[in-house]
Amino acid sequence: MPKKRSGGGLSSTQQAAKFLGVSVLAGAVMAGIALPAAGALGLAAKGSVQGFDDIPDNLKSPSLSQRTTILDSKGGQIATVYSRDRTVLDLKNISPYMQKAIVAIEDSRFYQHGAIDLKGILRAVNQNAQNGGVSQGASTLTQQLVKNYFVEEAGDDPTKVAQATQQTIGRKIRELKYAIQLEEKLGKKKILENYLNITFFGEQAYGVEAASQRYFSKPAKKLNLQESALLAGIVQSPSRYDPVNDEEEALKRRNTVLQRMAEVHDISQEQADAAKATKLGLHVSRPKNGCITAVKGAGFFCKYVEKVFLSDPVFGKTREDRAKVWNQGGLTIRTTLDPQSQASIQASLKDHVYKSDKVAAAATLVEPGTGKILGMGQSKAFGTGTNETEYNYSVNYDMGGSNFGFPTGSTFKPFVAAAALEQGRPATQEYSSPNSMPYPSPVQTCGSKPWTNQRNEKVPNESESEQGPYQLKEAMAKSVNTYFVQMISDIGLCPVMNQIGKLGVVQGNGDKLPQVPSIALGARGISPLTMATAYAAFASRGMYCTPVAIESISQQIGGREKSLDVPKSTCSRAMSETTADTVNSLLSGVIDSGTGQQAGLTDRANAGKTGTTDERKNAWFVGYTPNLSGAVWVGSATQQVQMRNIKIGGVWHDKVYGGQVPGPIWRDLMTGALTGKDAPSFNLVNIPDPDRDKDKDKGQDDDNRGRGRHGGNGNGSTTDGSTISGQSDGGVVFPTPSFSLPDGFIQGNTNSGNGGDGGQR
Repeated sequence: MPKKRSGGGLSSTQQAAKFLGVSVLAGAVMAGIALPAAGALGLAAKGSVQGFDDIPDNLKSPSLSQRTTILDSKGGQIATVYSRDRTVLDLKNISPYMQKAIVAIEDSRFYQHGAIDLKGILRAVNQNAQNGGVSQGASTLTQQLVKNYFVEEAGDDPTKVAQATQQTIGRKIRELKYAIQLEEKLGKKKILENYLNITFFGEQAYGVEAASQRYFSKPAKKLNLQESALLAGIVQSPSRYDPVNDEEEALKRRNTVLQRMAEVHDISQEQADAAKATKLGLHVSRPKNGCITAVKGAGFFCKYVEKVFLSDPVFGKTREDRAKVWNQGGLTIRTTLDPQSQASIQASLKDHVYKSDKVAAAATLVEPGTGKILGMGQSKAFGTGTNETEYNYSVNYDMGGSNFGFPTGSTFKPFVAAAALEQGRPATQEYSSPNSMPYPSPVQTCGSKPWTNQRNEKVPNESESEQGPYQLKEAMAKSVNTYFVQMISDIGLCPVMNQIGKLGVVQGNGDKLPQVPSIALGARGISPLTMATAYAAFASRGMYCTPVAIESISQQIGGREKSLDVPKSTCSRAMSETTADTVNSLLSGVIDSGTGQQAGLTDRANAGKTGTTDERKNAWFVGYTPNLSGAVWVGSATQQVQMRNIKIGGVWHDKVYGGQVPGPIWRDLMTGALTGKDAPSFNLVNIPDPDRDKDKDKGQDDDNRGRGRHGGNGNGSTTDGSTISGQSDGGVVFPTPSFSLPDGFIQGNTNSGNGGDGGQR
C-alpha cells in the first residue's frame, strides 16, 4: 500500500512520481549544485523516489527565537536580551511595500506556482548552461522558508547549522517535500508572513521588524517603498549588501529591487525611477542586547536574573534544557527590583565611592518576610571597560560573584548572639572579656572531636581600653572580640552552625563555614546578598525567607502567550520571636550608641552592625528596618588594598571603619529607598544596662585587627613563617596568626595576576 500523508492528499509515492520530472533538475541547480554529466543526474534520479518516500511526513514549524524583556516590579523596562533579535509580526503589521518587494526580488511568480516553480527551474538550468557554471538558483520562497526552518532549529550549534545548509541533493529533496506540505497546510499569505519573520537581514537583525528598527528606527508597518526595497535586497547576501558598511553596493541592490518591482507591475516605472533617485535614508539604531544595556545600574541584577534562570530546575531539568528556553526568548520577565530602591542604591554609591577609586562598594536590599531582592548595585559599572567589571560583588561565585565572597568582620557576631539566646543564655549574659586572651580550648563541635587551641593562639580586642567584664548589650555595641569568642566557647560551635544554617549563611563558594571559634570574628568570605537576607530574618521576627528575583514570566510562542512557573521564596522559622526581638534590641543599641552611630536613620526604627576585617581590606555595614534589610560592603575585590591613608569618594581616611564608610552609604540608600514608605516599629525588649561604667570607650569601632591570629583563614602563615593547611591529621582546625587569602581568591585573573589596585572587578 502506498504511504498516505497525514490529513489526506497524495501518497508519498504519487508525490514522488509527480515530483520526479523536476527533482533531478532541481537537485542539480536549486541549491547551486552543478553536476557535470547526465550520468550523475541519473544517479540522483535513481535514489530520489526512495529518499522522498522515506522523509517524515510532518514538518514542524520551529518556535522562532525572539528577544526577552526584563522588567522591574512596576513594569518598567530594565533591559532586553536575546539570542536572536526578532519580534514576530502578523502580516497586517508589515508594510505592503515590503511584502511586494520581497516577492518581486526573491520569487516573482510566488502567487502563480506551487511549492516548486518549474519555469524557474528551467530558466535557471538554461542560464547556468549559458554561463558554464552556477549563476542562478530556483528556490521558491516556500523552499527558502523550509531552509530557514532547518537553520532556526539548528540554533547556534555550528555543526547543526552546517548540516542544515549543506549543498547536497538529499537536503534539496527533503526541502522540496516539506515545501509541498507547507503550501497545502499554510497557504501563500502565511508562508510570506513566516518568511518575513524568520529571515536574516544582517546587523544581528532577524525578521523584518528587527531589520526595520535597526536600519530605519521605525516599525515595519511604516516602511516606505525605497526602504522596503533596500531591506528586500539585503536578504540574498546580508554581508555583501550591508548598507551600514557598503552604501554603494546596497544602493545598487536596492535599485535592482525597485526595477524588478516595476517589471512585475507592483509599481509604475515612474515610481521606481523616483525611488531610485533617493538616498538610502538610513537612521541606524545600534544593537541593544544584554545586561550591559540595563538602566539605573541594574546590569548586575539583570545578570543575576539570567543566572537564576539557567540554574533553577523550575525552568528545566538540565542546564541544556534551561538554556534552550532562554535562547528561545520571547520572554517577559517581571522581577522583584524596586525602581525607587535601585535608584537610591546607585545615587548613594555614586556619592560615596567613585568608580575610579582603588576600592569598590556593593549594596543589596532585601524585603523581610518575602525574600524579594529590591535593589542590587555597585560602584563600578557593569561592563568590560576601564573601571568596569562583569563580576557581581553582591552574590556567590556560582551566580557571577567572586570565589569566596568577602570576609565580614564583626557583622557575623549577631549570629553568635542569636545562637546563644536560642540556647537559653540571657540577654544580660556576662563574660570576663579580657583585652587579650588565648582561644578557649577545647570547644565542642558538631562532631565527636572538639576544636583545640594547639598553638596557644590569642585573640585581642581592638582597643587596649576594652577590658571586661562585659554583658551582651555593651559587648555588641562595642563589638568586643573576646566576649564573642568566650560565648562560642560557652555554648559550643554546633549551635552556631545550626543557627547560620537556618539563616542560609554559607561561604561565597557555597561551602559551609568551618567549625572554628574564629568564625565569630568574620574571617570567612560571605556575599552581601547572603548577609542582607540573613539579617532580614531578624527584621521579620525570626522568619527566614530565601532570596528571590523573579515574580512572573510569560512567553510568546507561535502567536500564543503562556505563563511559566517561577522559583518561589521558601520561608521557615530560623529562631523564636523572642530571640529575634532581643537581637533587634541589641543591634538598635549599635546604631544608637555603638560603632554604627554614623549609619543611623533618624525617622524610623532601625538596627545594624558594623564590621572591619584584618588589615582593613574589607568594611561592612549590615542593617535593617522592620520592612527593609540592606548590606553594604567596601573593599578591594582582589583583597590587595589596605584601607589606610586612602581617598574614597574624594574623602581622605586615615583608617576605614565599618561605621565610617559603609555606614553612611547604608544610611543614604535606606533613606531614599524608604521615602514615602511605612515606618513600623520593632518589638523591642528591655535589656538592663550593666552597673559598670557605661560610657567607657563609647563609639569605638570594631577593626578586629589580628583576626588572622584568631585562626580565621585556616590557610595562612604561622608565627614561624611556615604554612598550615588548617587541619591536623585528626581533623582539628588550627588557628592561624595572620589573615591571608588563598591563591585564586578571585577567579578569571588576567596574566598580570590579581591585578593589584588597578585590577578590581
